[in-house]
Amino acid sequence: MLQIVFPLVMILVMGGIHLYFYKRVAVRLHLGNKALEILKWLTILNLIGIFGYLGGRYFLDIPNWLYFILSLSLGIGFCFFVLTLLYELVHFLIHFIPFDKNKRAFIKKTSDITVVALGGAYLGTGIYEGSKEPQVVPITITQNLFRKPYRLVQISDMHIGGLIDEEFVKKTVQTINSLDVDFIVITGDLTDAPINQIKESVSPLQNLKSKFGTFYIVGNHEYFHGLEDTISYLKTLNIIVLENNSLIIGAEENRFNIAGLYDYFGYRKEEFAPDVAKVVSQIDKTLPTLLLAHQPKQTEKLENFKPNLILSGHTHGGQIFPFAYLVKLQQPYLKGLYEISKNEAIYVNSGIGFWGPKMRLGSSAEITLITWQ
Repeated sequence: MLQIVFPLVMILVMGGIHLYFYKRVAVRLHLGNKALEILKWLTILNLIGIFGYLGGRYFLDIPNWLYFILSLSLGIGFCFFVLTLLYELVHFLIHFIPFDKNKRAFIKKTSDITVVALGGAYLGTGIYEGSKEPQVVPITITQNLFRKPYRLVQISDMHIGGLIDEEFVKKTVQTINSLDVDFIVITGDLTDAPINQIKESVSPLQNLKSKFGTFYIVGNHEYFHGLEDTISYLKTLNIIVLENNSLIIGAEENRFNIAGLYDYFGYRKEEFAPDVAKVVSQIDKTLPTLLLAHQPKQTEKLENFKPNLILSGHTHGGQIFPFAYLVKLQQPYLKGLYEISKNEAIYVNSGIGFWGPKMRLGSSAEITLITWQ
């Protein structure tokens, strides 16, 4: 059911954006008849491309090169959305400036050309930034909790399936292993397809190396593609799946709790929902606590539970400007490190992969190297 509802919602949203762009922007631009005709067909073909992208993502098996091309149609759809906002803003302002008729016509034509040029730059920059390798982002979190600091790696939101393939996963494993850390955490949305279709791409994760192991929690996208099957397979790769439970790890006299919650989406699905009370009942309150929670807004449901450090993902750091502002309407934290109170902090990873087009603007793909001391 979820696999049908989400594509339908996307089609309605993107269809509305394309229709509004065409009626309010495309037919009113001062670009000449030939250019407007090209823009009209680009709008139509791009919407068809989005249908193809959603079909390839959720229902059809299509070649990877075609899937990549179709994914760009979603990026162009985002571009149409931003262009529409920019166009409406510019022409709203022009309307109130007291120019004579000739000057107003010249300024409108100039602004139309500028808006289109900015749209092209927006799309090109987003594709270029999305093509970059994930950065290793080192951060230090000082809470004076340990005799000896821990070094860990966090990755999140890889979205294996579609454009994130086996080669990408292998490179990620090589990079993480080169950092020689105490433990590794994966904070959800690791997969974005039925596990039986992407086992070869996921399997290199069994080669991750660290002193205390790899810990994983599910994100919202795992619920769309067979959550139980995904969890079962990941356990065969020597990945420790935290399912509303807590473990004690670390060296003697330097130990801590590591806990993990099911994703917030479980409340809506009414199964595999977060159970904070269950987690708290398993925690040794004399030890520091690290909590893995996919969505930052899960901090709003913790009640009196105050972990020392929370690691989250989900937001992609907004992925493509200006969508960070929409994310902020839903999530209390966007990206990076936030201090909630003394000895209580949350780090929101911007994601190592992407959802939709291979584009980023204002947010970089990251592998976070954390020193927790």
